[in-house]
Amino acid sequence: MKIINRLRSLPGDSLGVIRRTPPLVFAMAVLSLGGFIGASTVLVRGFRTVENTITVTGASTESFESDIAKWSVQVKTSGKTQIDSFTKHKQSINKTMEFLKANGIDDGVKQDVYLGPASISEYKTRNPKTNEIIRTEWITYQNIEIESRDVYNIQKTHSQITELLGKGLRVKPSRPEFTYSKLADKRVDMLAKAAKDARVRAEAIALQAGSEVGGLKRVNTGVFQITVPNSTKVSSWGSYDTSTIKKDITAVMGVTFAVK
Repeated sequence: MKIINRLRSLPGDSLGVIRRTPPLVFAMAVLSLGGFIGASTVLVRGFRTVENTITVTGASTESFESDIAKWSVQVKTSGKTQIDSFTKHKQSINKTMEFLKANGIDDGVKQDVYLGPASISEYKTRNPKTNEIIRTEWITYQNIEIESRDVYNIQKTHSQITELLGKGLRVKPSRPEFTYSKLADKRVDMLAKAAKDARVRAEAIALQAGSEVGGLKRVNTGVFQITVPNSTKVSSWGSYDTSTIKKDITAVMGVTFAVK
């Protein structure tokens, strides 16, 4: 209750700064620095007698869209002989490639389609009593690897490829992975915004004690959390969810300022 009353007594828009903190940011602050409110309260009480410093958690959260999709489709066929299996396999591969091309997935400027090497294996079924071979089957596998900048088309085609099952083809699509090609630049920008947010928070707390925030003393850069939109999932090692096109990125850092 003392902490709540202290927060309510903050001047100006200080309380608003704290209220605008997203739930994920609070969770990350608790994970990395022991919690913003508790840590800040202790520091406000003691910063003059210890180091004349104040340590706060700065955070920045933004939404963005992936611009690269990686996807693979495994084609599988079987036959009584090696030649039979491979002959059927070539037909299945051609039909699968035709399906992808009809859906706008073909080698070009915006995407690459790579046909991996085929592998073939022999499987024998034996009589459990006599150990006699009762059936021989040859299985051929081959992966079609796709990397595309048309992320929404990959998402759409992934949901439709099961149509091939109705045509007798044995295909096994992977889950598409959606990533962002300019993530390094995005991280730098997010850290700058988190540092700015940390100063705003430090000034709000120092003002309560009648002090001013001075220069930067120390920075503890935290991990990045890249999640599905509006997620509260947090990992101490950071996270990078690739299951959705739209994502949220959150940067958190602990910053120590001098206090005048």
